[in-house]
Amino acid sequence: MATVETAPPLLPPAPAHRDANVLRWLTAYTASLVGDSVYFLALGWSAQKTAGPTEVGMVMAAGALPRAVLMLGGGVAADRFDPRRVILGSDTVRCLLILAAAVAVAVTAPALWLLAAVAVVFGAVDALFVPAVGALPPRITGADQLARVAGLRSLVMRVSQVAGPPLGGLAMGLGGPAVAFALAGLLFAVSLPLLLAVRLHRLDAPSEPSEPSEPSGPSDRREQQAQGRVEARGELLDGLRYIRRHPLIGPLVAAGAVSELGLSGILNVGLVLLNAERGWGASGYGWIVACFGAGAAAGAALVAVAGWLPRPGLTMAATLAAGSVGAAAMASVPSLGAAALLGALVGLGAGVFGSLDSALIQTAADPAYLGRVTSVAMLTMVGLAPLSYPVVGAAVGVWGAAPVFAGCGGLACLGAALAFASRAVRRAELPRR
Repeated sequence: MATVETAPPLLPPAPAHRDANVLRWLTAYTASLVGDSVYFLALGWSAQKTAGPTEVGMVMAAGALPRAVLMLGGGVAADRFDPRRVILGSDTVRCLLILAAAVAVAVTAPALWLLAAVAVVFGAVDALFVPAVGALPPRITGADQLARVAGLRSLVMRVSQVAGPPLGGLAMGLGGPAVAFALAGLLFAVSLPLLLAVRLHRLDAPSEPSEPSEPSGPSDRREQQAQGRVEARGELLDGLRYIRRHPLIGPLVAAGAVSELGLSGILNVGLVLLNAERGWGASGYGWIVACFGAGAAAGAALVAVAGWLPRPGLTMAATLAAGSVGAAAMASVPSLGAAALLGALVGLGAGVFGSLDSALIQTAADPAYLGRVTSVAMLTMVGLAPLSYPVVGAAVGVWGAAPVFAGCGGLACLGAALAFASRAVRRAELPRR
C-alpha cells in the first residue's frame, strides 16, 4: 500500500477554517458537490424529454448500482495507491464524461441508452472519487482540527443541496440540458486545480515499498493481474475485519448504518407522502425540507465553529436519539408548523451527529485503512439506505404515514442505542488544540 506525502507532518498554523490548505480542499469539494446536483438535474430532464416516468426512474437510478457495488473497491484503491492520483484521475474522467454528454445532447436528441450509459459510468467513477476525497482530511490537517473539518464538510454538503438545483434550473432555462451538463462539467473542472494544489502530509505507519519487478511477458502479466485481484480482495476483507473488530469504529459504523436505514426513507419518500396525506401540498413539503436543511446546517456550523465538544461520543449518541424521536413524531403532530419545527430538530441532530461521527471515525482509524473505512461509511448512505425507499412507500400506502414514521424512527433509535451501548463510544474523546 502507498501513502502520500508532499509536505512535512506539521500541524497547520491556523485553525482549519482559516487554513488555506483546508479551504482549497473544501472549495474543490463544494464545486464537486454542486456539480453533482446540476448533473443529476440535467440527467433527469434529458430523460423525461425522450421517455416515460418508468424509464426516467430507471435512468436516474442507473448510476446508483455501480456506485454501491464498487464503493468498497474504491476504498481499497484509496488505501492502496496515492490518493491524490485516485482523486485527480476519477475527477478528470467525470469532467470529460459530462462535457462529452453536453456535446452529445446539444447536437442530437438524447437517446435513452446514451443517458443510461452516462449514468452507469459516472456512478462507477464516483465509487473511486467519493472514498478518496472523503479520506483526505487527516492528510491535510492536524488531528485536533478533524471535528472542525467534519463540521465544515457537513455544512458545504447542505449548502450544495440548496444551491445546486436552482443553479441547474437556471442553466436549463438558459439553454436546456446541454448547458446544464456543460455547467456541471465546468464545476468538476474547477475542482481539479484546487485539488492539485492541496498539500498532503505523510501519515503514520507508512507501508513498505514494493520491490521493482523485472519486465514480463504476457503470461507473467496475466499472473500479476490475477495476483493483484487476489490481493485486492484480501485487502477488502481485511478492511471489513478491521472495522468489525475495532472497539470504536465498529459501533460507530453500525450505529450510522442502522439510523440511516431508519431515517433516509421517511425523510426522502415519507415526507412527500405525508404532505399528500395531510393536504399540505408542495409548499408544505418545501417548508419542512427547508427547516430540516436549516437545522442540519446549524448543527454542522456549531461543530465547525467550536472545533471541539466535550464527551463527543455521548453528545453524538444523544443528538442521534433526539433526532430519531423527532422523526418518529413528525407524522403524528396536527399542524404543518409543528412538523416543520420537528424537521428542524431532526436536522439539528443530523448535523451534529454526522459531524462528530465523521470526526471520531477519522481520528480513530489507522491511516492504512482510512479509504476502506470511509467507503464503508459512505456505502451505508448512498448504497444501502435507498433500499428503504420502496419499502417506506409501500408501507405508507397500506398503513398510513403515522405508524410508518413511528416504526422507522424507532429503528433509528436502535442505532442510537447501539452507540450508547458501546463503552468506547461513551468514552470517546477528540484531540483538543
